[in-house]
Amino acid sequence: MHIQIRHLCKTYKTVKAVNDLSFDIKSGEIFAILGPNGAGKSSTLRMLVGLTTVDKGEILINKGEQQITRLSSEQFGYLPEERGLYQETSIHKTLHYIAALKGMKKSDAEQQIQFWLEEFDLLDRQKEPLKALSKGNQQKIQLLSSIIHRPELVILDEPFSGLDPVNQEKVIQFLTTLKEQGTTILLSAHQMSLVEKLADRLLLMAKGKAVLYGDMKQIRAASTLGSTLSLELAECPAEEVLTTAQQQLSDVLAITPVDQFNIQLRLSGGCHIPTLLKQVMAMLPVANLQLQQPGLHEIYLHALSDSNAEKEHQDD
Repeated sequence: MHIQIRHLCKTYKTVKAVNDLSFDIKSGEIFAILGPNGAGKSSTLRMLVGLTTVDKGEILINKGEQQITRLSSEQFGYLPEERGLYQETSIHKTLHYIAALKGMKKSDAEQQIQFWLEEFDLLDRQKEPLKALSKGNQQKIQLLSSIIHRPELVILDEPFSGLDPVNQEKVIQFLTTLKEQGTTILLSAHQMSLVEKLADRLLLMAKGKAVLYGDMKQIRAASTLGSTLSLELAECPAEEVLTTAQQQLSDVLAITPVDQFNIQLRLSGGCHIPTLLKQVMAMLPVANLQLQQPGLHEIYLHALSDSNAEKEHQDD
């Protein structure tokens, strides 16, 4: 299932929640939408599943040779940001009820329920009411309710909410298994390290617009936040050597001495590392080196800072 979002807009009274947003979700990939509160992530997901209408733009869904404009309830699973299962009902009955709403046969539902409850270490608690579970275990049941009918597309708004590190890893394994089965997964989350580990491609939003978009390699290349190259030198460099290096290495924004034999080079975003390394090795007596690339968390914060600065400049 391939999804194309084109020039999507959504306004609530005076707030433009989504502003001319375009991106694609490829079939069978894990795609993540990131951004601060109020960036427009949940509004985008709600339009995709049909909970709210599109003001402008279009959502195109390609299933093989067929193109549709609206998903049926059997085709997708949705975990909303606002949770809401029946607290007094047993886990087993709750999951069977949701499966029935999705049109599943009782035998097929039972098979799926037993399989996933065992995967999430909840098999021996299926007769208990939902309220008897911890917040993290309730979150697991919420997740299961969104995929019990084996949909082609799963849309998850904050799937790691309330989970400890052990259960976060279980959810990562859970989503990886779904992907291996051919499921397309769209998620929104705040846990940068988990998203970087899990997602094939990402969209970073701010104030309803796309800020960065692509896989991690593309996002690092597009980001204005560069890497840091730490060098251990075989001999103490003369000051004029470092000055010359700073002048000739166009991708080096700054050279900072750490101690007598160690320096750090702050690189520009999108710098071609192999070419730079050849230039550095020709100019400096390098004994050892270490490249530190920025993680998604650092890129995320830097991109939001750039976005806010651009907005302030436009307002002025």
